[in-house]
Amino acid sequence: MDNDLVQRARWGDLEGQNWAGLVRLSFEVDEGPATAESDVTGTSDAKPMFRPMTGRDIRSRDEQEKDNRTFVESRGGRYVYTYEEPDTSAWKRKRVRLPNGEIGYRVIRPVFEGALEDLKRGVAPNGKQLDGLIVYDIDRLTRDNRHLEDAIEVVENFKRPIIDFTGSLDLLTDNGRTVARIVTATNSKQSADTARRVARKHQALQQAGIPTGGTRPFGWQDDKRTLDQHEAEWLRQMVHWLLGGKPISAVIKAIDEAGVTTSTGRQWSRPGLLAIMRNPRLCGYRSRQVIDVDPVTGTANTRVEIVLDDKGKPVIGQWEPVVSVEEWEALRELLGSNPQPGQGHNTRKSLLRGTLRCGRDGCGAPLRSRKADKSRNKPEGYFDYACPSSGSVPSGCGGTRINGPETDKAVTMMLIAKYEEEAAKRCDDPEPATWEKEEELTRVLEDIEELKQARKARIITAETYFSQLAEHEAEKRRLTTERNRVLRNKHSARTKPVDLAETWDDLLLSEKRAYIEDLLIAVLVGPAVGRGKPVRGRLTPLWRPKGESTEPEPETDSA
Repeated sequence: MDNDLVQRARWGDLEGQNWAGLVRLSFEVDEGPATAESDVTGTSDAKPMFRPMTGRDIRSRDEQEKDNRTFVESRGGRYVYTYEEPDTSAWKRKRVRLPNGEIGYRVIRPVFEGALEDLKRGVAPNGKQLDGLIVYDIDRLTRDNRHLEDAIEVVENFKRPIIDFTGSLDLLTDNGRTVARIVTATNSKQSADTARRVARKHQALQQAGIPTGGTRPFGWQDDKRTLDQHEAEWLRQMVHWLLGGKPISAVIKAIDEAGVTTSTGRQWSRPGLLAIMRNPRLCGYRSRQVIDVDPVTGTANTRVEIVLDDKGKPVIGQWEPVVSVEEWEALRELLGSNPQPGQGHNTRKSLLRGTLRCGRDGCGAPLRSRKADKSRNKPEGYFDYACPSSGSVPSGCGGTRINGPETDKAVTMMLIAKYEEEAAKRCDDPEPATWEKEEELTRVLEDIEELKQARKARIITAETYFSQLAEHEAEKRRLTTERNRVLRNKHSARTKPVDLAETWDDLLLSEKRAYIEDLLIAVLVGPAVGRGKPVRGRLTPLWRPKGESTEPEPETDSA
């Protein structure tokens, strides 16, 4: 019977057979005019339009299914199922991990691939027998030669016919399969040509500094060119807050409390705020999104880069900037690396966990917070900071303990005084410090890139790659942190510093921890010197020198 299915399909005899149809409604980019006068003059906000591309003589899913059903039933067959591929491209490739673990690019069509598997087994998803598959034309079946060969395999080796309504597809004969390969290659070239023209058009828009995209950017009106003065003022305030040392979480809290929402009316999120602050649109530069793929791990990272003209200069966008180029560059340097303690989150539950250390000779262990036993009759919420005993992890001497609430208050007062002192120095410094290790950071970045290329070319093993990469990445983080600190200090001198004394009580615990880690290496707690003495006399702060990395130490136990 199976051997007869292909032969009978060639003769147009589908009597008694069960057939399914494959309906693909793809949305491809409509490139529009290749060169529009409005694009050059900037009088219209050109952007790619999307329209359904479903064949020359067909426009909808229902019409494709109707024609397929009519064709099958007019030749004595039964139409039993429809495979639907909405919004699916038969040409565009996506990054995937191959069975051997390497990264490749393939056309992703799970419905199409599932239909071929069902056809091999002879059973449709609804449980009915499946003898053949029909499509409207060859363009609806595939524009990718890999998928075409998969379809040919089903016909040749599994003896299941695949036909089309228009007669442009013939996989049932040797000559027909050869023609199908040529037609598919031609269709693939047409898709590639269209994609190239669309890419070229976008490149022209970028070089002209014309804004594109669907969502109105926060800070600008619907034309994406004219400033929304209210939102623009909030953008400037957020930039000044961040350059002045305010943690990102505190910025989000402030704008949420003020009732300021995003351009789509939503509350602010950390990734959303970072994306806006890193975008060169703020200072008037035209940008584009770039996807970087690690050649070894296959990890894809999306970043925004500045569009350069043919002379290597940044392209100026056709919109009003919000901040100066220098302010944005300082902000980019500040936010460009991984989150640092001075701007990030912290999961510790007590203010000075990890900062207080035992001051006894030969100990130096970090103090842990612990609630007071009920037998001590302490007020609600009282706790101690205590050095762990020798049997704990981490190990300590177990001989130091200090009042928790009083210690938090004393360290807070020291911290605020130090912050105000540093802020005053920055404001009085006529020539802010400069960073002199840019070349060193450049060499580290070059080493990382050379390492990736060496692994991609299989010159080094995976073990060597990852061990050396870890060292280079650690050095990159150290240098980037140092550079960001210098840049932030430089621009903080020009920005009104945060009034830490006034805002301290309103900060989240994670925000308070951020300031502590930003200014303090540790606070040594000395032995008790008698009852009733203030804890301030037992505390020795170790302030962090300017430019030193603030990467936190790993936690070894729970808070």
